[in-house]
Amino acid sequence: MKIVTDQLGNQHSFEITPNRIISLVPSQTELLVDLGLEESILGITKFCVHPYHLKSTKKIIGGTKKVNFEKIRLLQPDIIIANKEENTKEMVEELSKICPVWVTDIITLEDNLKMIEDFGNLFNKRIEAQKWTDKINFAHQDFLNFIKNKAVKSVAYFIWANPYMVAGNNTFINEMLKLNNFQNIYENREERYPEIIIQKMRIQGDPDLVLLSSEPFPFADEHAFELGRYTHHAVTVFVDGEMFSWYGSRVAKAFDYFKRMHQKI
Repeated sequence: MKIVTDQLGNQHSFEITPNRIISLVPSQTELLVDLGLEESILGITKFCVHPYHLKSTKKIIGGTKKVNFEKIRLLQPDIIIANKEENTKEMVEELSKICPVWVTDIITLEDNLKMIEDFGNLFNKRIEAQKWTDKINFAHQDFLNFIKNKAVKSVAYFIWANPYMVAGNNTFINEMLKLNNFQNIYENREERYPEIIIQKMRIQGDPDLVLLSSEPFPFADEHAFELGRYTHHAVTVFVDGEMFSWYGSRVAKAFDYFKRMHQKI
């Protein structure tokens, strides 16, 4: 009997190692594959785009906020992998009637490493998990040496338009911004992804950089022009949202991306 606890403190017990997996989180799907568990994955969301071929080899069971419960039930999973931010509490409660739902909660890099360790223990992939932990730690330390003499810049990180929304505090994005010596002008908001009035940007922080994420909203030049009108001197940069918001094994690739980004700005 294997007794394990997820990042919400929920205890789960398994007679044998779970071998039939459904993943409701794109970045965690990628991690499962990188841990050597591709053959064990039965179902994924329509947003699970890495690795690309999974969409043609696995059953699509819906999105991150809305799934087809009957499709999931018919797949007879041993475990469903979810996330506190990506998936709704109501969804998790309903899915728990089918099989155990393992819920992650990722805000910091330490949370991310804990998830990788947990997956290694849960799926008997400890060696593979340690390899990814080592990769991330090495890349992280290398990046800290790169960034240590970079000046702090104030930023606004946009995730949506109509209405305009930004990344706030208690988010993985905000942690990645801090890692880059970026001071988020909306870090003091109570909401994690607050809706903002762009006409007030100057008095609310007047950022040095306006970062437009590639996901979940497809920002275009017209948005960059509009936002630029409401700052004194901000440089607008289109950034790869996966590098700021995806946890799991993707973090190992993010540090090189951040280096290239800094060299451009």
